[in-house]
Amino acid sequence: MATSRPDKRLLRLLPVERWPSSEEARASRWFSPVALGPVLAHERTWIPAMVPWRATDDGFVSERVIEWYRRFAEGRPGVIVVEATGIRDVPSGPLLRAGHDRFVPGLRRLADAVREASAGRTRLFLQIIDFLSIKRRPPRDVFLSRFATIDEALRSRLPADLASLDSSAVRAHLGTLDDEALRSVLSPRDHESLTMGHRERVTDVHLPHVRDLPATLPPLFSAAARRARDAGFDGVELHYAHAYTMASFLSRRNDRADGYGASREGRMRLPLEVLAAVRAEVGRDFAVGCRFLGDEVIEGGSRIDDAIAFGLAFARAGMDFLSVSKGGRFEDARAPKVGEAAYPYTGPSGHECMPTVHIDAPGPFGRNVSLARDIRRALRAEGLDTPVVTAGGFATFEQAEAALVAQDADVVAVARQALADPDFFEKIRRGHGEEIRRCFFTNYCEALDQSHKEVTCQRWDRDFSDGDAAALAPRSLDGKRRLTAPAWTPPSD
Repeated sequence: MATSRPDKRLLRLLPVERWPSSEEARASRWFSPVALGPVLAHERTWIPAMVPWRATDDGFVSERVIEWYRRFAEGRPGVIVVEATGIRDVPSGPLLRAGHDRFVPGLRRLADAVREASAGRTRLFLQIIDFLSIKRRPPRDVFLSRFATIDEALRSRLPADLASLDSSAVRAHLGTLDDEALRSVLSPRDHESLTMGHRERVTDVHLPHVRDLPATLPPLFSAAARRARDAGFDGVELHYAHAYTMASFLSRRNDRADGYGASREGRMRLPLEVLAAVRAEVGRDFAVGCRFLGDEVIEGGSRIDDAIAFGLAFARAGMDFLSVSKGGRFEDARAPKVGEAAYPYTGPSGHECMPTVHIDAPGPFGRNVSLARDIRRALRAEGLDTPVVTAGGFATFEQAEAALVAQDADVVAVARQALADPDFFEKIRRGHGEEIRRCFFTNYCEALDQSHKEVTCQRWDRDFSDGDAAALAPRSLDGKRRLTAPAWTPPSD
């Protein structure tokens, strides 16, 4: 009789000698309350922001968005942070937006659904974000014939007999060059736009809308935070991390000379002004925290000493929590295919942001805890009690509890493992950890995100064994994947 072989992917996961009993879980640090400013979370369990690509093309909450968060809420985590939500009223594809009051009713429906599904146990924060323009990588001939900058600097790098030709002739010549020769002629910025797609930077102060970001962003963030409050959220998480605008102001690479860059104080200036504007708008009875980087993991980027300084400044200015992440920058991203945009989680910094079981010998599990630990220790040494959230490869109760008991963090966030099993926390809470559907940490979900496809998990998206429920479950556009995990029925105790 043939016997099935064990799935080798399970052999790479963090070993679990045994899961806790329900009594042990209830008595644990992870399942104990924590104050996040004015908001009391019933537990230190936390689902961080993940973009599922389920909003409408106009940025509204869809039924699929509601079902996504309802399913997580059924596991009753202490906190759910809703995906990165744009603060501008501009087209941005199927990403949630909070740039106008017309988005409030949908966000309110989402907040109501989470409260209903969690029986009021889960606190809900909206992550609000700004991002600058990024273009798809153009075809070589199109870029050279239309977008390459033909200026005196470029002409100076051409042979003398070509330097005086008109722009159309110069463009025609560029089209004849091989890649190495083209790199030597184009400016570094133009060569990047050719091979990666054009991307705006916060240092592009020659562009009026970039120069004026310090004036435009505080009111945009504060208005979005007010809409989150009006929709019934418990707080907001200011997105100061990864590849986006606010993280780029904090970066050591920000050399703006207008008081909003260069020095560490200058780089912190706009994030602190945004916080002040948000707090003035929403008051003290609404939680305001941020997600920021403990390490950019790029050449010339910010490191833990910068993050400690940022954390101290944020805490002193009144942040209600600090959620620490790592990497995820555009600067070291892999070159996209022609017609696609760069994705900030494809290079070394991105791999550190969402490490997989293939990353290196130490593996992905709790890899970034030291960043939260160092920031938290610095806060406590200064008498600041702001809660610190850690994340990155958490997959077991023992692992999370150890980080909390060691005082490396105050809250432990679980993303991919919660996606693999939205009932993860509930199964631990009830003493049924052995039934947890474990994440493989191979980033199947991230690959879908990179392709702008509805995010699911390989552990359940082809599982249609639950009969009528499966038939009713929403499916991906191609009809092959279910978009919500099968329901879990607790065993009778």
